[in-house]
Order: sequence, then C-alpha cells, then structure tokens
Amino acid sequence: MQVNETLSEGLKHEFQIHVPVAELDAKVDAKLVDLKDRVRLNGFRPGKVPAAHLKKVYGKSVMAETIDETVKETNNKIFTDHGFKLAGEPTITLPTEKDAVDALLNGKSDLSYTVAFEVIPPIKLADFKSFTVNKPVVEVSDADVDEAISRIVEQNRPFADKGAGAKSEKGDRVTVSFKGTIDGVPFEGGTSENIPVVLGSNTFIPGFEDQLTGIAAGENRTIKVQFPTNYANDKLAGKDAEFDTSATLVEAPQTIAADDEFAKNLGLESLDKLKDAARQRIRQDYDGAIRQRVKRQLLDQLDKSHEFDPPQSLVDSEFELMWQSIVNEMASGNRTFADENTTEEKAKEDYRKIADRRVRLGLVLSEIGEKNNITVTDDEVGKSMVERARQFPGQEKQVWDYYRNNPGALAQLRAPIFEDKVVDFILELANVTENKMTREELAKDDAADAIP
Repeated sequence: MQVNETLSEGLKHEFQIHVPVAELDAKVDAKLVDLKDRVRLNGFRPGKVPAAHLKKVYGKSVMAETIDETVKETNNKIFTDHGFKLAGEPTITLPTEKDAVDALLNGKSDLSYTVAFEVIPPIKLADFKSFTVNKPVVEVSDADVDEAISRIVEQNRPFADKGAGAKSEKGDRVTVSFKGTIDGVPFEGGTSENIPVVLGSNTFIPGFEDQLTGIAAGENRTIKVQFPTNYANDKLAGKDAEFDTSATLVEAPQTIAADDEFAKNLGLESLDKLKDAARQRIRQDYDGAIRQRVKRQLLDQLDKSHEFDPPQSLVDSEFELMWQSIVNEMASGNRTFADENTTEEKAKEDYRKIADRRVRLGLVLSEIGEKNNITVTDDEVGKSMVERARQFPGQEKQVWDYYRNNPGALAQLRAPIFEDKVVDFILELANVTENKMTREELAKDDAADAIP
C-alpha cells in the first residue's frame, strides 16, 4: 500500500492512496474461507463449496465489502498517525467509470482513491483565572411582587353584560363575529364567530379595536384596516381588508380584590402563597437574565483570547444555515435589506463574521470540555427531553420518540447543557465581582449587550 500526501494547505489536507489488487485479493480470499462454512448452496454439502465457485457467486459483493473496510481502516490510520482532528466528514473520491468499477470489483485492478478533509487547528487555551466577570445582583422588591399580582388580577378580571343598548368603551370586552375580504374576496382565516375582544388590549390588527369603540350588542359595522407589512402571513402583509362585523355582547370589567379568596380561585392557599409564587417566578426571570449577561461576558473574553482561523467548511456551513433563516424570515415579513438600512452584501459580511465567531467559540468550548473531562450524562439529556415533552401536552410520546429516533435533534439538547457546564467551570476560576443594580438597569444592559 502506498500513501502520499498531495495537499497540505492550512487546515486542508489530501492524500492519495494506492492498494495493490493482490492485497485486496488476499483479504477477499480470507473472507470467502470464513463464508464457506456458513453459506448454503444447492448441490454442495455445507463447508464443501469450492473456493472458485464461491468467488464466482459472491466475489463482487465480498470485494465491495473489502474495499469499504480497507478505505475506512486506511483513513483512520492516516488520521491517527498524523494526530488529525477532523472538522467534518472526509471527502472520498473512488473510481466512478463503469469499466474501472467493474475491473476493481472483479479483482483485475488496483484500488486508487483520494481522501480530502479539513482539520481542527491546535487550540491553546487561555488562563481562565485572568478572566473578570461583572455579575449583576438584582433584588426582588415588594413593589415588583405587587406589580406582578396586579397583572395576574387584570388577566383574571371578570366581565359583566352592560345591558341592552349600552355602548362599548375602552377596557370593555366585546364579543364579535366577522367575515373579512380583500378586494371583495374572502381570504383564509378571515372569518370567525364569537371572538371576545378587549378594547385597548392591542391584540388585533391595528385599528380594528379602535373601530369597535361605541358599538352596541346587535349592531353591525364594516371595519376597514390594513395588515402590517411585517404580518406573519406574507399573502396578507400590507393588504387593505374589510371586515363585516357584528357585536353580540358588550361587557364591562368588574372590580376584583387581590385577597385570599382570589388566590384560592387560582388554586393557592392564600394571598401570601400567591405572592410567594410571584416572587419565585420573578426571581427565576432575574436569574435567567443575569445568567445570560454573565455568559455573554465570558463568551466575549473567550472570543478575544482565542483568535485563530477556524475550518472554513464549518464556517460556511454555519453561515448557510444562518443566511437561509434570515432570507426566509425577511421573505415571510415582506421586508428587504433596504428596510433594515443595509445591503445584501453588507448583511452577508456581518453574518459571516458571526458564523466565524460561533464556530471558533464552539471549538474552544469543546477543547475546554475535552481537556477538563467535562461531559453530559444520559440522565441530563433525559431530563431535558422530559422538560421539552412537557411543553407539548398530549404529544409527549411523539416528542419523546422524535428525540430518541433523531440523533441530530438529540445533539441539539445536549449542546446547551454542555455549554452551560463549561461556562460554570470557567466561572469557578474567573474573578467574579457582584454589582447591585435595578431591574431597569438589568434590562437596559441586557439589551445593549445582546449579540445577534
């Protein structure tokens, strides 16, 4: 066997491999000897089939199997001997012309093929003890809890019929039925029956709720609106529409007290228990925002302290995924790059930089995990699967089966767990300084530091 490196350019390598037919034949013959004791052919006793006949019947398939095994074993030896860490699947080029393939499978020619691949560069990890992290500390105030309780009360506020002839006002709930048309033609999703609309909630198309002000039960109106240009349904985005609308009920919001009885109606023992639950939920929200802010600081420092050229194939793949998502999102919203105050060329340049950063950080995180034996257990992945399944009540089994039968989807569950464990590892070594701030400051800083 001859192995020659024909390309070594940066992270790209290519090898030319030549395997004599005699070497392949020896492996085929050994396989046929093993096959002789297991195969059953009419006219021959078990184990008595002549080797020549076996080769005539099974020679091509055994040779194909031998070639496949030889290629895999040879490639793995090349990778191991040179200490290569592959960035992706290697590209293997075998003979494709019919005559060449037939000659190879019939044991009449040597095997010659090339294997091309890109490798991950050596990564020298930074001293994480030199990292500095500013960790926000935000307390949950009584005012925060009271505000949360007020929102809960508002969400559960009862409404009562205002009576015959009463006109609707802002804050009232109007039950309507409508039929929508565009240029006189009905459109899909434009017809609904007995839909409650709280005036001023801004849950409908802009202008729809405003035109319901002053309507009474039993009254009909034609409401004219324009769908937003960024509407989710691109067939409706920016279009003028008319809705023939009839009101069947007008209700006014009723006074409701935030007391023990209210809490019991929500399934809790008392108002204090409701406040405790609200405080805990706010704490979780604050902790999540703080975690993201700390994580971004660490990733920024990892980015600055690990500058190297990542494998271009990985960057290209990451960029294509991002770009396709951007293009689809803009198309669905009927937007152009001009609407975003940029050009397609500039946007591509920006997103390629983001792709480069993501790939480099991914490789650095992987290196940190490998060097420090940081792993994700099956139990941790299993818990994540359970949490994911709970988000789809009634479809838990389908979600569970999807992840169990889809390695790619399972890897998407494993990746954030691994990343968080690496971040925690770095935090143990970094210099962390706590800084008290208000929730408004946290929200402001969180938005300012956001990375696309």
